[in-house]
Amino acid sequence: MAGRFGFGPSSTAESMVVVSTPNQDLALTNFAYCSTGDLRKFSTPGSSLIFTLVGNSVVLNLRAHESIRDGHIALNALQRRHTKVSAGDSISVSRFVPPDNFNLALLTLELEFVKGKTNRTEQLDAVVLAQQLRKRLIDQVMTTGQRVSFEFCGTNYIFTVNQAMLEGQEDSKAMERGMISNDTYFIFEASPNSGIKIVNQREAASSNIFRHKEFNLEKLGIGGLSAEFTDIFRRAFASRVFPPHVVNKLGIKHVKGMLLHGPPGTGKTLMARQIGKLLNGREPKIVNGPEVLSKFVGETEKNVRDLFADAENDQRTRGDQSDLHVIIFDEIDAICKSRGSTRDGTGVHDSIVNQLLTKIDGVESLNNVLLIGMTNRKDLLDEALLRPGRLEVHVEINLPDEHGRLQILQIHTNKMRENSFLAADVNLQELAARTKNYSGAELEGVVKSAVSFALNRQISMDDLTKPLDEESIKVTMDDFLYAMQEVVPAFGASTDDLERCRLNGVVDCGERHKHIYQRAMLLVEQVKVSKGSPLVTCLLEGPSGSGKTAMAATIGIDSDFPYVKIISAETMIGLSESSKCAQIVKVFEDAYKSQLSIIILDDIERLLEYVAIGPRFSNLISQTLLVLLKRLPPKGKNMLVIGTTSEAGFLESLGICDAFSVTYHVPTLDKADAKKVLQGLNVFAEDDIDLAAEALHDMPLKKLYMLVEMAAQGSTGGSAEAIYSGKEKISLNHFYDILGDIVSFRH
Repeated sequence: MAGRFGFGPSSTAESMVVVSTPNQDLALTNFAYCSTGDLRKFSTPGSSLIFTLVGNSVVLNLRAHESIRDGHIALNALQRRHTKVSAGDSISVSRFVPPDNFNLALLTLELEFVKGKTNRTEQLDAVVLAQQLRKRLIDQVMTTGQRVSFEFCGTNYIFTVNQAMLEGQEDSKAMERGMISNDTYFIFEASPNSGIKIVNQREAASSNIFRHKEFNLEKLGIGGLSAEFTDIFRRAFASRVFPPHVVNKLGIKHVKGMLLHGPPGTGKTLMARQIGKLLNGREPKIVNGPEVLSKFVGETEKNVRDLFADAENDQRTRGDQSDLHVIIFDEIDAICKSRGSTRDGTGVHDSIVNQLLTKIDGVESLNNVLLIGMTNRKDLLDEALLRPGRLEVHVEINLPDEHGRLQILQIHTNKMRENSFLAADVNLQELAARTKNYSGAELEGVVKSAVSFALNRQISMDDLTKPLDEESIKVTMDDFLYAMQEVVPAFGASTDDLERCRLNGVVDCGERHKHIYQRAMLLVEQVKVSKGSPLVTCLLEGPSGSGKTAMAATIGIDSDFPYVKIISAETMIGLSESSKCAQIVKVFEDAYKSQLSIIILDDIERLLEYVAIGPRFSNLISQTLLVLLKRLPPKGKNMLVIGTTSEAGFLESLGICDAFSVTYHVPTLDKADAKKVLQGLNVFAEDDIDLAAEALHDMPLKKLYMLVEMAAQGSTGGSAEAIYSGKEKISLNHFYDILGDIVSFRH
């Protein structure tokens, strides 16, 4: 008890009978009264002040009064209510000795009228009121939760102690009471419906806008967004923490809107919801973009006006003291498209934007509103909505870095760890390193998938009624690795597509191919470390089938970049020119969201719809590629673009070759190269390899694999399994026959 309330040695508690305070004037002093004889029992030698702990809950100054009999103590109605006694009941009373450093530095008081609900309104000057209370209540001890009545300018009020902070005390929760001194600062609060308006609150630059005194983002379930949250706080809330008179003297208005934009699943909606939970006062209004739309004329605009109605009424009645009204627009791009961009004939989207602009920053603009918009497509929004005074704070919520991914994984596995469901071999640091370019939502998906593997081990498909042993549930590292194969990041490397581009794996094709690969990997290293060249482009040109795409795919896989995508004509069959351009641009835009990225433009002449007769090609796609190949990625993002072509002369005439930083010629195989490939395949007898290699001189790599596949079937078929297992070898004569067919066809 002593440690909690902070009082020194006291006398033995005495039981006294409670009576009412003799008159109303004495009731407003907040003193307790007793007889002169009892007063001597509680006096402290060397001190003129006499404090008593009444009912083990409140400390009161004790005074003598002639009308009080021995063994009785007079308490006013609020004191009796606080100690939960009635007149005539007995209560324990003991001497209270204040400890050292007991003076209050800060006292937060909530004011109300004595008569409760009333239609009257009063405007109280905080400075004058603080002086009066300090004068009347000097040397009195205040306890958190205590209610005290007082008279000010002819009106009786009650204050409730909400916070009592001692001098030199940083943690307000550690001490619940202290003594009022000449240096005690008073902060006054009043509930919205009390009818009391406090002005000139200069004594503390603080605000009750937030519910909590500190922010712990991990407790709120937000991981990897500390820098973004700091920006939001500085721009949108720093001015609101200070009292209105400070902001008025600065001559500024509060920020009324912010836009959270970024890739899907990065935590935009989560952050907006948690901002709403952090704020005191009104519950935030969460609106999904399309919910505002209505089939009736003018109803959509009315829905927008209704969102601001509460804020307008609050500001009209309470002015600067009104609560903050938060309106959260999810998928704001659905209703706030650029005016004139929609061709529906109704003009509804344009009128929504107009109505929203008027409400946020019109003639009668509101200063007690914070509009939070969220979108994946910032480019679709009307420009007027994004200027200062409207949605002026733009915060990009990017894909989390490794530290952010670790925080997110810790948040989602916290309960597992507390309940011992997480196996000892789970290394979250390693998982964070492996999950490159995973968004927050995808990391949550990985955790859920891993748990499903662990739970599935405990279920017997043969007997679903079998009792489950929950103590044996353990989520292991293997579960997480399986889950990573199941949950693939939207902005990750297209490993499956890249592997399909090199079905025959990585083979040794001789020094020339090896030299090109090494040079390309140097470009990869350059992209990783260079600050002067955020964009590096490389063109691999050579005859059809010489292994350009396979080499580009190998470079992409070996780079270990988080984002590797291949743009190929095979995924765009039947699309119009504009649709193809949109797809190409989207891949580049997605790449700009990643720290390191590689884009492979496979078979550029096919992307351009090139036909030698004419010649014909798509100028729209050509111009798109020229722009994208020269456009630098955003600050802090590095990109490598690898193109492949079999028509270098055509690309040269279009100026596309010049757009690439470096061009490498991928040659066909000579005799030595073909021999190395055949030795790796091990399908010919040792004596036949040189002859077969000589016949394959100047043969493209892809064609060589096709020839070997055809020859491996044997003259009558069915020999492939024996040949590839090493039991048999390809007949050189049959190989020549196959080669003759192809060569004669080519000529």
